Amino acid sequence: MSTEIMKVKEQIVSDYAEKLAKAKSFVIVDYRGLTVAEDTQLRKELRENNVEYSVVKNRLTLRAMEKAGFAGLDQVLTGPTAVAISYDDAVAPAKVLVTNAKKNNKLEVKGGMVEGKILSVNEINGVASIPAKPVLVAQLLGMLQTPIRGLAVALSEIAKKQEA
Repeated sequence: MSTEIMKVKEQIVSDYAEKLAKAKSFVIVDYRGLTVAEDTQLRKELRENNVEYSVVKNRLTLRAMEKAGFAGLDQVLTGPTAVAISYDDAVAPAKVLVTNAKKNNKLEVKGGMVEGKILSVNEINGVASIPAKPVLVAQLLGMLQTPIRGLAVALSEIAKKQEA
């Protein structure tokens, strides 16, 4: 192999390792059997959720993951492999990919990483069931407002009784 090709591959590994190191999460999938239309729709959904989706050779992906500090994924890097990376929403790649895997039975989730922890397929499925961040924030605010509203009503009633 020429030194020029080696330099290109080293650069690909280095760039990819940098992306993986910055990621909040990534999910590894086998995309075998997807039609062009299904793949296009999947990529569209991932883009809408700010998830970067790419296909990189398994050997280069493995080297990049090891360089980024994510060891133990070599057993899932077999066959056609794509990686979905999110830099801001740790749940987004899992949610989109697991939903699509259930919808068309062709996409197979192999594993991934969330917040620095390597996860199995079952754990990725669990992460996918977590509500989106805006939903969680809304639920938290709702839970916080209920006791405050109750306190305000109680104080209002006390003030009315004292005036009477």
